[in-house]
Amino acid sequence: MSTKLENEFMTPAQVVEKNVTAQAVSSAPLLGIWNNINHATRDIVKIVIASSGAGITVHAYGACSPTPCDWGAVAGLAYAANVSSSPAVAFSAQYRFSFSQVILVGHLQGKNLLVESFTHFTDGSGRSDYYITDTMAK
Repeated sequence: MSTKLENEFMTPAQVVEKNVTAQAVSSAPLLGIWNNINHATRDIVKIVIASSGAGITVHAYGACSPTPCDWGAVAGLAYAANVSSSPAVAFSAQYRFSFSQVILVGHLQGKNLLVESFTHFTDGSGRSDYYITDTMAK
């Protein structure tokens, strides 16, 4: 009889002591109203991140006139710095509109939230997909 060994790849960050209990990511550092520091932006003007059960919701607002465009609230994911830490340092969320799909990712940098937006057009308009980055502050 032969014994079958299962190989499991783990990065150094994933190797934790067996006695360490799993911690849920604490979204607290991300929660709140984040406004774009560039008041003349033509991109995202505001993001509201709220706690929702064990996760978060991300509510984005685009630059429209006379009032910001309400993108609505979607479920998001909060991420810690590594598998052994709890405080959230980043988030991701996805929006689906009738004409595009937008992936938002953000991470804390000091007191700011750096937000990256990846827009893919799905309406056949021929517009180029694009990437933007915005700096938000509470």
